[in-house]
Amino acid sequence: MYADNTLTPREAIRLCGLGTLAESSTEIETGIAYDDLTRAVRHFVSRITGPSIDLMGESIELLRFEGLAETKDDSDPSNPRLAITEAGANLLQTLLCSNIRPGSGDLNELIIALKFRFLHHLDPSKQLIQVDLILEACEAELARNEDLYNHHKNDQGYVTGWLENNIIRLETRVKWLKDFKEKIKVHNNL
Repeated sequence: MYADNTLTPREAIRLCGLGTLAESSTEIETGIAYDDLTRAVRHFVSRITGPSIDLMGESIELLRFEGLAETKDDSDPSNPRLAITEAGANLLQTLLCSNIRPGSGDLNELIIALKFRFLHHLDPSKQLIQVDLILEACEAELARNEDLYNHHKNDQGYVTGWLENNIIRLETRVKWLKDFKEKIKVHNNL
């Protein structure tokens, strides 16, 4: 993690891999084939960030090497079935509880999407903390866009229209996050 307890690109990929492994455990079967896990991580990440060699360079094989995933005994050696370990589940919790970097960007969008994808793996009080962190980041981005708009509202050109669109998008996101937070509270009697 970075010094501010935010995720590096490598850790974002780990979050996706570990979360996908955690999701693959059902009452009937535990684990996911290595090839399927790799495909699932690549698909999700590339749909949020676009193709990125920087992000996709992380090997899922490292999860096994570091004891975060284990091979199921009955799996095909050419495409082993992997399951999350206790250490992997603990790291998943840590990664889900990381901070959000201020500003926008592909990495932030990926991390926020991953948090929402796997948020249900946290207890409700930790879910609320994460929603508050995301809300705080969105409100800060909204304030920056409003400030920029106010500074340039009399300029010629089209930047004000673009900023207005960003402001509407961010206001919508802030409202959605506040509503989502209330749903968590109501659903969990908090």
